[in-house]
Amino acid sequence: MPVARSPWRPASTLVSSPSWSQIEKIIQVCELEGVEVWLHADFFQTRFSQTTVDELAGHPVLVFRTGPDQTWQSMAKGVIDFLGSLALLVITSPLFLAAALAVRLSSPGPVLFRQRRAGLNGHPFIMLKFRTMVTNAEQLKHELAKLNEMSGPVFKVTNDPRVTPIGRFLRKWSVDELPQLWNVFRGEMSLVGPRPLPVDEVARFDDMAHRRRLSVKPGLTCLWQVSGRNNVTDFKEWVRLDLHYIDNWSIWLDLKILLLTIPAVFSGAGAK
Repeated sequence: MPVARSPWRPASTLVSSPSWSQIEKIIQVCELEGVEVWLHADFFQTRFSQTTVDELAGHPVLVFRTGPDQTWQSMAKGVIDFLGSLALLVITSPLFLAAALAVRLSSPGPVLFRQRRAGLNGHPFIMLKFRTMVTNAEQLKHELAKLNEMSGPVFKVTNDPRVTPIGRFLRKWSVDELPQLWNVFRGEMSLVGPRPLPVDEVARFDDMAHRRRLSVKPGLTCLWQVSGRNNVTDFKEWVRLDLHYIDNWSIWLDLKILLLTIPAVFSGAGAK
């Protein structure tokens, strides 16, 4: 429904349910008269998208966006991710070596655990962690299904028997997550963002709205982790926190979460 607005006439002209040809003629007439036209673009009913107007190849287009807009803040986030991960990789390199040696000497198997996780827009990537479980942990997972404490598709067990003694220490202090700095450096993850879930867990989402957490890069830390993650057992609450982060994202929110992560790590509030 177009609304013609004239700078010299306060009255508005409303056209009820016009055809596209009528709308075009109205706009053309207003162009000649120098009258501003507002077009009510209610062609599609969206649930979450924010609508903006842009230009593509000289043509006006409507943009429906559910994730953060590409602004200077988005570019700043990319720079912070690259420089921050590089600096942390250098600073924590002695801790890397100590953790790698501890894992190697404490139990047989590889130092690093590699798993396919869902990244931006669901694109899979190989996420890295220091191995904290026995080597056949994935095979034993189905035997522990009845002990799962998290609702929905996610698997979480307190005092998981698959975790090795050194692995429990690494988890408590979140040292097992350090290799993900390499994922951030490679651009597969961000320092802050929803935690990446295994591809098979994402495939079991029973609510398609949950996939909106895939609209941004996954992160090393997130709102869920600094909000008492060990006390959150409802996957819907986890998703709610992620979507709250996405809908309210700013570079300042990222910095706040990073600052809150520091005491969370030093308090030993790592994964159980």
